Amino acid sequence: MQVYDVVLIGTGQATGTLVSSLLEDGKSIAVVEGDRVGGSCVNWGCTPTKTLVASARAAHMARRGDDFGVRVSDFSVDYSRVHERVDAMRMPATEGFQKWLEQATDFYKGWASFVDDRTVEVGDRQFQGREIIIHTGTRARNPAFPGIDTVPWLDNKGILDLTELPTHLLVIGGSYIGLEFAQAFRRLGSEVTVIQRSDRLVTKEGADVGTMVHDALTDEGISIELNTRIERLETADTGVRVRFTREGEAGSVEGSHVLVGIGRMPNSDTLNPAAAGVEVDSKGFITVDDHTRTTVPHIYAVGDVNGRGAFTHTSVHDGQVVLDQLLGAPTGRQPRKISDRTPVHSMFIDPPLARVGMTESEARASGRTVLMATREMSRINRAREKDETRGVVKLLVDADDRSILGATIFGVGGDEIIGMLALAMQTGLPYTALQDTVLPHPTVSELIPWIFDDLQPLE
Repeated sequence: MQVYDVVLIGTGQATGTLVSSLLEDGKSIAVVEGDRVGGSCVNWGCTPTKTLVASARAAHMARRGDDFGVRVSDFSVDYSRVHERVDAMRMPATEGFQKWLEQATDFYKGWASFVDDRTVEVGDRQFQGREIIIHTGTRARNPAFPGIDTVPWLDNKGILDLTELPTHLLVIGGSYIGLEFAQAFRRLGSEVTVIQRSDRLVTKEGADVGTMVHDALTDEGISIELNTRIERLETADTGVRVRFTREGEAGSVEGSHVLVGIGRMPNSDTLNPAAAGVEVDSKGFITVDDHTRTTVPHIYAVGDVNGRGAFTHTSVHDGQVVLDQLLGAPTGRQPRKISDRTPVHSMFIDPPLARVGMTESEARASGRTVLMATREMSRINRAREKDETRGVVKLLVDADDRSILGATIFGVGGDEIIGMLALAMQTGLPYTALQDTVLPHPTVSELIPWIFDDLQPLE
């Protein structure tokens, strides 16, 4: 039986980092993939969705031409061309990635499962790994709504296969996936209704930020149904009908298509992890320690499947954590750990919503003496010059040691600016170090040091 130094199951965004470094070290590698190479990010996540969002923003800005003294007398959206552009971004990326893996490693196309803690089976082939890395990601959670099996519902994969623009898109779920698609399709010309179970959108963020996001989307003509309990999905003359209740009152909405974006579930169930002694939690996420080791010391799990992060950047960092265990940390550095990273993310609605570290409510509950500074985007000159003044900057610091505890930026450039604050937090810089930093004018980021001047006790 073939024995490899490393067997990598799945090809998410840590794969490139892992394989390149392991090859440089002379490791023999087997890579297994049952779906498209590159995982969610390249095929159904970051790359295609942000390409779609860019096309939608172009349409939005064309409609806003008069605001800038630019007359756009007539324009139309060619959704088939939009779809072609999306595919032109993602297809070459995954095809090129697979070609490289086929040349550089022993590439197995198919679904892997464990025979034991060293042996992996793909179809009728078996091979072993001295070290095994699971990188199988997540998939859209299957909704349990009554009647879901009677309608052609879409997940984040299916909606990207549409070649015609939905007349009326119903979106179930008011967070990352749902809201990015909702705004994009509204800007491209669809009617859009968002159906959300809770009393606000983006529930992991502050209530005030959720209200701002709500207002931004409704101002663009998106209908939002909050506090809803879905009772049933059924076919209708227009396509699909969603029946729901709100505070005991029945309601319904009809649309041509329905997108379900209510969370993700780990792709661990087909691996037969029990055969290898790999433990999973009650939701199916693979249990790992701070170095991404599973309950079997020579088996690692990286990326979304371990439940310790749900982003491409956390997946890539997981890969770096593994490399420090397999190859040793770079000279002069301690091995990286999952707990070392500062949590940071962006949601790519427009304007973008970005956060690093604590929310305001988390800071209140931390037991620290906290200071907070806020500034409306409408008070930032660069935002005014661009006529994109919706949103707010919120900064949280520890009053005792002057460390930055967290930041939320909902506004133009926030998805880029948040990286500066993440760097300061990761390196332990006090907020005063940013106050002493000269940043280029005119930018939104140049105001960050000055906003710290407005720090006040968080009551």
